[in-house]
Amino acid sequence: MQWKPLQPSCAPAPDDPALTCLVDAPPAGYGARRADCLNVGLLVPVRGTAGIWGPSARACAQLAAEELNRQGGIRGREICLQVFNAVDECRDIPDLLGGLVREGELDAVVGMHTSAVRSRVRAATGGRIPFVYTPLYEGGECAPGVYAIGETPDQQLLPALAAMYRQFRARRWVLVGNDCVWPRASHGLASGALRALGGEVLADRYVEHGCASYRKVLQEIEMLRPDAVLLSLIGQDAVRFNREFGASGLQRRVRRLSCAIEENGLLAIGAANTEGLFAAAGYFAALPNEANMAFKERYHGRFGERAPVLNALGQSVYDGVHFLAALAAAPQRARRIAPLVFRSVRGLSWRGNARVQQPVFLAEANGHFFNVVRQL
Repeated sequence: MQWKPLQPSCAPAPDDPALTCLVDAPPAGYGARRADCLNVGLLVPVRGTAGIWGPSARACAQLAAEELNRQGGIRGREICLQVFNAVDECRDIPDLLGGLVREGELDAVVGMHTSAVRSRVRAATGGRIPFVYTPLYEGGECAPGVYAIGETPDQQLLPALAAMYRQFRARRWVLVGNDCVWPRASHGLASGALRALGGEVLADRYVEHGCASYRKVLQEIEMLRPDAVLLSLIGQDAVRFNREFGASGLQRRVRRLSCAIEENGLLAIGAANTEGLFAAAGYFAALPNEANMAFKERYHGRFGERAPVLNALGQSVYDGVHFLAALAAAPQRARRIAPLVFRSVRGLSWRGNARVQQPVFLAEANGHFFNVVRQL
């Protein structure tokens, strides 16, 4: 697999490297674009608030690209990944991507990042090249050329809330999220679902990315005494909140539910702070099914036992690269008739962004690991 050289002339890089989407320089000696190379922009967080997701996402994308390249690539063209740092703090994505698309330097994009970044990427690509969006999100994406394959609240969040309500009588909730698209949309849906169950939302709070302290939020939780907290925090913000939550002693009496905390985040939170923490996702590294066992064997066979920890967000990129290959191979008419068939560890079926089917699971943290409790 080759790495395509970046074109820094398209946009100036800010002084802070966390705020630019320019990432690694290409290997020495790799020259201009080759006709047999399919340039795929890989947009994943590498630095910044969500940078914790980057290593596993890049490794999963590389594994998928190498598998496809051994089979002839995509329509006979080798997949060449070009990595961009797709974090909310990065403001040069539209200029840089837009320039590369206009110049014909990018053939497709696979992205695992927040919905706010998705809107910038969507504007930059303008439907001119395929944009495969892989993580969980709030749903409703219908722009031309954007293919969303991740979990949506009706598959993930709402069934998880119902399961927590039934199993733990979690009737009184506090909602805490980053002040951005996905948390606000998800909390709106969660509030309606909890009221329909007979529950109550005591507070709905939002914080900016990079929040330095959650003391005031935790004091409010202490005062309101909810049964559970829904966390829609991203990356390091989720890590900081849960560390402070554990240190406050609240974990002994208040359960937490997240749709975005994965195995990397769990390690960073620390085993002492994970009591009563639940997560819902379409993938967990601990899933015992045959597809996951085979995937883990290929992954660790390629990157070793000290490879980046597998998790739902990183693994979604593996499915996304394979989805792109199937998309390129399928005639336009066939996509409307039958599900797109591709190599998906999750068993994902796609007939359109509003018709994505995949199993979703609820898991409980046990120290540094997730134990899968049930399929939702």
